[in-house]
Amino acid sequence: MKILVYVLLITLLSFSVALKVHSAEKGDEAISIPLKLLENNKPGKTVDLNQYQGKLVYLDFWASWCGPCRKSLPILNEIRSQYSSQGFEVIAVNIDEKLADALRFLDKYPVDYPIFLDPKGKLPKAYKVPGMPTAYLIDEKGTIIYKHVGFKTKDRKKIEKLISEHIAKR
Repeated sequence: MKILVYVLLITLLSFSVALKVHSAEKGDEAISIPLKLLENNKPGKTVDLNQYQGKLVYLDFWASWCGPCRKSLPILNEIRSQYSSQGFEVIAVNIDEKLADALRFLDKYPVDYPIFLDPKGKLPKAYKVPGMPTAYLIDEKGTIIYKHVGFKTKDRKKIEKLISEHIAKR
């Protein structure tokens, strides 16, 4: 009987490993969950990603404690400024539990693009975000066309190239 129990446990363990949960990837449909928009340094109206369909969207998950986010947010702000007139938008999802932490960060690294507030981490859980920052380039129909984990200054060229190539295909 013990052998049967061990075999059953090993089988169940093997099955759970085989069902490895993966994060959202290229080709997946973008997930949209209603979240509060940061407006005038406080939670404002409820918005969701679906409201941006028809635009090329760079969905960026960040937190105040994220070192690479200090580089990515200002660079993304510049990229957005360059391509916004061509139907491109950056949407940042902040996952800080305390709004004050996010506000202190944004005071040092201000941006002009929408900030969604997700203190309970619902959206990163839905995407199974592997780390901070993680971003997804989402096409006009709501399909993920690129996933980027982490951020280094040299990543800017690759991100801009993907954006400009997509815009040129329209």
